[in-house]
Amino acid sequence: MWNRRQFLSAAATGAAAFAAAPLLASAAGEGAVMPTKGKHATRSVPTNAPGSKFRPTTRIGLGGVAIGNGFASTSDAQAQATLETAWAAGVRYFDTSPWYGLGLSERRFGRFLHTRDANEYVLSTKVGRILTAADAPPPKLLWSDASPFSYRYDYSSAGVRRSVEDSLQRLGVSRIDIVFIHDLSPDNQDMGDKWTEYFDQAVKGAIPELTKMREEGLIKAWGFGVNRAEPALRALEVSDPDIFLLATQYSLTNHEEALSKTFPALEKRGISVVVGSPLDAGYLAGRNRYLYGGTIPPGVQEKRARMSAIAAKHGIDLRTAALQFAAAPSVVSSVIPGARTPEQVKANVQSMKVAIPDTFWEALKKEGLIARDAPVPSKA
Repeated sequence: MWNRRQFLSAAATGAAAFAAAPLLASAAGEGAVMPTKGKHATRSVPTNAPGSKFRPTTRIGLGGVAIGNGFASTSDAQAQATLETAWAAGVRYFDTSPWYGLGLSERRFGRFLHTRDANEYVLSTKVGRILTAADAPPPKLLWSDASPFSYRYDYSSAGVRRSVEDSLQRLGVSRIDIVFIHDLSPDNQDMGDKWTEYFDQAVKGAIPELTKMREEGLIKAWGFGVNRAEPALRALEVSDPDIFLLATQYSLTNHEEALSKTFPALEKRGISVVVGSPLDAGYLAGRNRYLYGGTIPPGVQEKRARMSAIAAKHGIDLRTAALQFAAAPSVVSSVIPGARTPEQVKANVQSMKVAIPDTFWEALKKEGLIARDAPVPSKA
């Protein structure tokens, strides 16, 4: 694996050429897959075995949306304290993006991680948007007090090299382990139906470039970070990705399509899944905010109330159930709930250690609140 200086040198050479022409790791051992029950379950197997595709080494990671001022402002001191708490609790997978706070999340993650040994953690970031200095950020973004940058989409080969180099500069770390092609999806309001045109650009640019970077040892893995299944499934037809970050696609409230269609296709190719928004962006932790659009779909409030009542009857909280449920399928390598405060990250980590009675899952299935064949955590 190359260090940052080697990467920047290679990136500069590549750009010139273009212009000229650690549930924390389970009790079975760090990197082990949590046993599950259900049609989609498999026995525990070690991750990152020779010849296998790279996977994060802890079952719970930390997502970088909140630290990038998603939904509300977070101070530098609070972000630092949250990251320190995550590390102390055993979290060793950190996910960020240039998009989160327009560079703010990466800078905050890097401020913490640059003093840690890069061999002790896994870091992922994303490509697809190039940031440029501006007087102020664009209006009406998800980010509160975002950094003063504008952005443009670029899924070309040169755009990917530029994006990764920019991320390394913001992070100030020696390397990036996983790179996700970000938000190339029909739900991206900037793209809409034109997302396929951007996808075609990625097929010619980002995908072969990231494959080359993986082969050169600049990164360990690449994939797509998207909120819909279509681009992930289409990517399987034209490339050999390692891992996907699938947000808004697998949670207690929404998981049937992923179980029946997306997960089997990925698992067949040995590709693992990082589950983003396992708490529906806070909804399953009690917030009246569902995912990233602000609208709570019909029936979801009733479902949450019924699930919460069953959880209380079994002596657990819904956040605990939601996180463990999202981590249960064998194809899932990690779940990455966000956290704005040390208390939130401690609660998330603790939730992965709770023994949930089998009768709780049986009750959810009996009431039709989760799919009959959904994998669930095993106490074995």
